[in-house]
Amino acid sequence: MKKALPLFFILSFFLTKQSHAQFETVKDSVVQLYGIVMTADSLVGIPAVSISIKGTQRGTVTNNQGVFSIVALKGDVVEFTHVSFKSKTITIPRNIEGNQYNIVQLLVEDTFYLPVTVIKPKPSPEQFARDFVSAKVPDDDIEIARQNNDVAKRRVLMQTTPMDGGGAASMQFRNIANRAVYQGQVPPMNIFNPAAWSEFIKSWKRGDFKKK
Repeated sequence: MKKALPLFFILSFFLTKQSHAQFETVKDSVVQLYGIVMTADSLVGIPAVSISIKGTQRGTVTNNQGVFSIVALKGDVVEFTHVSFKSKTITIPRNIEGNQYNIVQLLVEDTFYLPVTVIKPKPSPEQFARDFVSAKVPDDDIEIARQNNDVAKRRVLMQTTPMDGGGAASMQFRNIANRAVYQGQVPPMNIFNPAAWSEFIKSWKRGDFKKK
């Protein structure tokens, strides 16, 4: 136990010294950045300029006179942005002495050309009804819609188009329910159903089974 005490004190001394050195290194790298952002042509302070440090969530904005102040680290990249000016980035030098760094940042005005917007009055119900009725629909679209609604074509599509997951599950549940209902007896057959025969005769008279 007595031999371990000197070793413990030695380790504590070196750890304390190392922690102090690391603290001094971090303290030396912190910089208080302050300055003013002005227009490049008239040297007037620009308010509401966004100042952010890239790679971090730290930032600030200039006051009404264009003055700002923010804590950064040596080597950080600082970006200045404003809706009416071109963005600008600077890098804080790593070899500056002390923990303060001041700048005068100039921004150049930028012009944005937006597309023309034409504002028209809202149409009245009468104008909307007139335009809707008089709208020309291409004949080919009407013919395509008519063919898609054909009874024979829809019947073929129903037989050839695979079901989705919901449809297949519903059919499976219906089959299980039917087997449970007719358990122990012969299920009815549509060949003896008068309503089915009546529907078949009507479809035959309409010519639904003729080839087109």
